Amino acid sequence: METDRIASKYLGKKADGSDNYDPSLLVAVPRLENRKQYNIDENNLPFNGIDIWHAYEFSALTENGLPVTRLMKIKYDCKSPFIIESKSLKLYLNSFNMSKFGSTIDECLQICKKLIEHDLSLKLMTDVKINFLENTTQKIEIFDNFKNIIDYVDQKDLRIENYKESPEVLETETLKNEQERFLWFDSLRSNCRVTHQPDFGDAFIYYKSKKYIKEISLVKYLCSFRAEYHFHEECCEMIFKRLYDLLDRGDELFVCTLYTRRGGIDICPVRYNKSAGYADALIDLTKLARHGVKQ
Repeated sequence: METDRIASKYLGKKADGSDNYDPSLLVAVPRLENRKQYNIDENNLPFNGIDIWHAYEFSALTENGLPVTRLMKIKYDCKSPFIIESKSLKLYLNSFNMSKFGSTIDECLQICKKLIEHDLSLKLMTDVKINFLENTTQKIEIFDNFKNIIDYVDQKDLRIENYKESPEVLETETLKNEQERFLWFDSLRSNCRVTHQPDFGDAFIYYKSKKYIKEISLVKYLCSFRAEYHFHEECCEMIFKRLYDLLDRGDELFVCTLYTRRGGIDICPVRYNKSAGYADALIDLTKLARHGVKQ
C-alpha cells in the first residue's frame, strides 16, 4: 500500500536523525487509504475527532547551553488529510535536543512552540497546536465513571477465536428505551502496520441508544485487533465506524483509545459524533489527563 511505503521512510530502519533542528525529518501519512478500506467517506465523516499526542522527552537548550526539558502536548483535528508518522516525529523532536534557542527558559520554549506549530501545521495541512506542561501539572481523572467491560462478562462463557478485525462477531438487541453505556477495555492490542511491533492501550466507549451491543460480543470484537496491523488513529476510527453502523442514526457514540507510550511518545485519538465531553481534560492543552497504569 502507498501508506506503508510513505510510513516506512524511517520505520524498521536505522535512523540517526540530526543534532541540529531539522523539520525535513517529518513524514506525513495520508488518512485516506485506510478510511476508504473501511467505507469511511472522507468528505462526509461519521465523526468529529481530535488526535492528542504526548511527547514525554522533549528537550532543547538555551543560548547559554542550559538544558530545558518538558512534557509536550500536541493537538490536531481528525479532518486533517494527514497524520504524522511517530518515528519521524521523534527524530524531529530529537533534533531540538542540541539546538539553542533564546536567552532564558521561557524564551526557549516560546521559540520552540512557534517552530513546532509551524512545521507540523505545514506538514499536515491543518492547524496544529502544542503546549509545554510543567512538572506541577495535576493529573485529572477523565473516565472514572467507565466500567471495565470484562466485569459484565461471564468469562466461562467467553470463547475468543478471531484475532483479525472481525465486526461479524458483534451482536445487538433492541430495547424499549434508550440506555447509556460507559465501557472500558484494558487489553486493546494492535500492531504497527510497518514494523509489526505490538501497541497496547485502553479503549473507552460510550453510547446512548435503544440498541444494546452485547458486552460479550464487544469483548470478542476488541480482542480481534490483536493481530491487526494499523496505526493508532486508524484503529480508533475502525472501532467507531463498526459501532456506528450497528446503532441508529442520531444515537450518541464516543470512542477514545489511549495507547501506551513508545519511544517517549503516546497517541490518544478521540472520535465522537455529538460530544467529546468525557475527554475534555485530554483535549485541553493546558491540562494533563490521568491515563491508566500502562500509560
